[in-house]
Amino acid sequence: MTPSSPRLLAVLAAGLLSLCFPVLHAQESSAASALPPALQDFDRRVEAVREAFDIPGIAVAIVKDGEVVLARGYGVREQGRPEAVDAETMFAIASNTKAFTAAALSMLADDGKLSLDDRVIDHLPDFRMADAYVTREMRLRDLLVHRSGLGLGAGDLLFWPTTTYSNAEVVQRLRDVPLAGGFRSQYAYDNILYGVAQRVIETVSVQGFEDFLQARVFAPLGMAQTRYNSDRLRPGDNVASGHAKADFRDLQTAPRMTWSNVAGAGGLYASAGDMARWMQVQLDGGVYRDADGNEQRLFTAARQKAMWSLVTPMPIAEPRVESLKPARPNFLGYGEGWMLSDYRGQKLVWHTGGWPGMVSRLTLVPDRKLGVVVLTNQEVSAAFHALTLQVLDAYLDAPAHDWLAAYRELVAKNHGDADANWRKLQAARDARSKPSLPLPRYAGTLRDPWYGDVEIAREGKGLVLRFTRTPELVGDLSHWQQDTFVVRWRERWLNADAFITFALKPDGGIREARMQAISPLTDFSFDFHDLRLAPVAR
Repeated sequence: MTPSSPRLLAVLAAGLLSLCFPVLHAQESSAASALPPALQDFDRRVEAVREAFDIPGIAVAIVKDGEVVLARGYGVREQGRPEAVDAETMFAIASNTKAFTAAALSMLADDGKLSLDDRVIDHLPDFRMADAYVTREMRLRDLLVHRSGLGLGAGDLLFWPTTTYSNAEVVQRLRDVPLAGGFRSQYAYDNILYGVAQRVIETVSVQGFEDFLQARVFAPLGMAQTRYNSDRLRPGDNVASGHAKADFRDLQTAPRMTWSNVAGAGGLYASAGDMARWMQVQLDGGVYRDADGNEQRLFTAARQKAMWSLVTPMPIAEPRVESLKPARPNFLGYGEGWMLSDYRGQKLVWHTGGWPGMVSRLTLVPDRKLGVVVLTNQEVSAAFHALTLQVLDAYLDAPAHDWLAAYRELVAKNHGDADANWRKLQAARDARSKPSLPLPRYAGTLRDPWYGDVEIAREGKGLVLRFTRTPELVGDLSHWQQDTFVVRWRERWLNADAFITFALKPDGGIREARMQAISPLTDFSFDFHDLRLAPVAR
């Protein structure tokens, strides 16, 4: 999940693209014969996954030994509408954007314009973290590998959901985002530093990130069905709409979101067909052929090796259900814009993406020249995992395993645990307690050092909370117990209801307010727990 500044995309003629790239169709008659025996019923498998997890549309592309063996769409772009998903339907690829950002830095390194060992402040003198030592020692590589000392998803509320902050403002506010750990001491996934990486690319290349990607990546590779951000979608574009289950139950179409302020972390929209081209150049070591058939390089082999080298080890958890044990890796870590692990004796280079209403996974098996991407327009990662592992098993001649059943079991367990957590909270609640103050006394403006202002206003007989820079974050407060209230967001598809607890001063005034998400199923990018909200003097 993540994004940054300018915008792009010139469309190249389909006839020109076909000279150097395979023509990708939504329904390829020859695809079934190119697939291994275990995937001859792949269409049926995808439809079973779609039905099991209530997903309106899925697009899949598989590349093997330099060829696109499948690029196909299933279902519809938006529930209740007839337009079908095909290989050229664009989905938000979210954090799969990170590999493009890492590649852009690598290309500038190949150009001799920077080194990944450069200090960030050498290129961005105004860059600041919350700690002076971290500010001074942060290298460009550190922006990509999730070991900065920031906590999980720290600072994401600056752009998630869509905010009115610019990329420059997001980077500036980073100085007040609290650190949760030691510099380079442990893995913790963040998005905001990819916004900084984007700013470095713009500074060094002396052009907008959007323009850089268009000129140096999208146009050379023929990625005509890729957009820098949802802001760059055009009338008539073949694009999917996101869907989410409001209150984790009822499927709704989610409004189209933008990360125009941190696009480097997750802004791109792309089709399965274009992602097949991206996988091909990755599996070919950065090499591609231009329209005249001449061999060209996107980045050097040395830079690709660095991007695919483990920098930050990641903890390996025991599978939550027994049926997922065959997927447990022996090693797991993060490189430069890529996750790295193993599966059935093979190294995997992969990443996932999560966006309001859409999730995806791209996986490469370099030694087998195999790549698979799964794009979906519903917020359920179990689908892309189940389909990816089915494809990997087929090409690795692995024993048959019912990954759909395994991930259905996992989803059921996660929801069951969330329900149990809610019952525990309800059991501990003192429902007879009263707020310490009359409701109007809780109204006012609260300010967090890094996010900015949150307003609580009296409306009718109740209170309404608004994040002033995030239009979607408007919620009604209901009393929970003592001085804790529940914030119930009016946009129910967000699935991010939160507690807000007020701490009082001896004179009865409000000293501060703290927030935390209620459900363990809430996306980590709702980092309410990092807010330190204090009243603004009237």
